[in-house]
Amino acid sequence: MIKVIISGYGRMGHMVEKELQKRGIELVEASEDITGTDPAKAKECVCIDFTTPDAFRANYPFIARHFKAAVVGTTGWNSIEADVRKAFEQAGTPLIYASNFSLGVNALFAAVKKASALLKGNGYTPAVEETHHIHKLDAPSGTAVTLGRILEAELGEKPEITSHRIGEVPGIHTVTLKSDCDEITLKHEAFSREGLAKGAVVAALMTENVTGVHEFSELL
Repeated sequence: MIKVIISGYGRMGHMVEKELQKRGIELVEASEDITGTDPAKAKECVCIDFTTPDAFRANYPFIARHFKAAVVGTTGWNSIEADVRKAFEQAGTPLIYASNFSLGVNALFAAVKKASALLKGNGYTPAVEETHHIHKLDAPSGTAVTLGRILEAELGEKPEITSHRIGEVPGIHTVTLKSDCDEITLKHEAFSREGLAKGAVVAALMTENVTGVHEFSELL
């Protein structure tokens, strides 16, 4: 059975801790500064990272060098994706990352991919709208960016992405595909952040059987 160290002990870190407890997985520690972790301890553990874009940008070289594997749910670091991949590949440390670890959102990704491929070349215009709580640091959300990439790749059209930050909304993502004849709406609404924690722990268990760097959706 894996052992876990949580990087970032905020709301998501606490939810990951609860999910680990449910599954009987050992939490070795939860850290606000992962670079202070004993390397010998880190080598036995999977790092589950839910921090901030700036924190992950600073911490990923340490995580790649010292941990057994890593699961990264932090978003907002797309511009350094190539550097992150290289660091983990060179270190031989498995990495599973996602713009959203919710199993429901990953089903939305698959549905949007399929619908876009079917509609390509038939006059459909895509759009993405996302709403999150006021504490979320990145806009558009990583999930919305991923949906945009899927639409552009499969439909051949780059969507307009609209972002809203309201109250304590856990997360709503809506994709519309509109033509002169009709409109298709695909939507996912999270009721809490629990789904993200569940998916991240599922990914942590997957690291036992994978090598290299993977998006979570590739492994489902």
